[in-house]
Amino acid sequence: MTVRSMAAAGETVGRRGGARADKAASRPAIPQAGLVAARNAYAGRRRRERFLAADLFGEPTWDILLDLYIAAGEGRSVPTTSACIGAHVPPTTALRWLRVLEARGLVEREDDGADGRRTFVCLTSQGIEAMNGLMMQWHAAINVAPRPTQTILASDDTLAGPAIHAPGHHPCADDLLALRL
Repeated sequence: MTVRSMAAAGETVGRRGGARADKAASRPAIPQAGLVAARNAYAGRRRRERFLAADLFGEPTWDILLDLYIAAGEGRSVPTTSACIGAHVPPTTALRWLRVLEARGLVEREDDGADGRRTFVCLTSQGIEAMNGLMMQWHAAINVAPRPTQTILASDDTLAGPAIHAPGHHPCADDLLALRL
């Protein structure tokens, strides 16, 4: 729906109120623990660039999803240009990935209303639900107390291969613990 069609239908549009605010209020809530996990993931992605070249990690869609999830949790609107900058890729690449996310029903664009030249991008309810699920799983994995690993010895008392992790402890949780840095 465009700004003109909304105005013709008698809907209010604008930065702080109207249709966009109503739509945001109808979306699923973002748990604080999920927001913390997303902030840590986003910050961790920036931290690794201090040690490894940024061009080794090309995940603009992930940066966009994290950025929009954090913004939704903070109640902020994200202009499309800001989402492109947050993806850390050229604008044309970011716009292409925004179209892919939009086609898959994870994000949607909304007209500004106050400025016809600007659009906002946000997670859809489906996008928020998906990110909530993932972030809450990460939060749970990060907050599991580390368990000691068990080692299986071969008959000659040498290591028989990689360590076997204790039941209920997934090796990927060790990677997630690094997000707390």
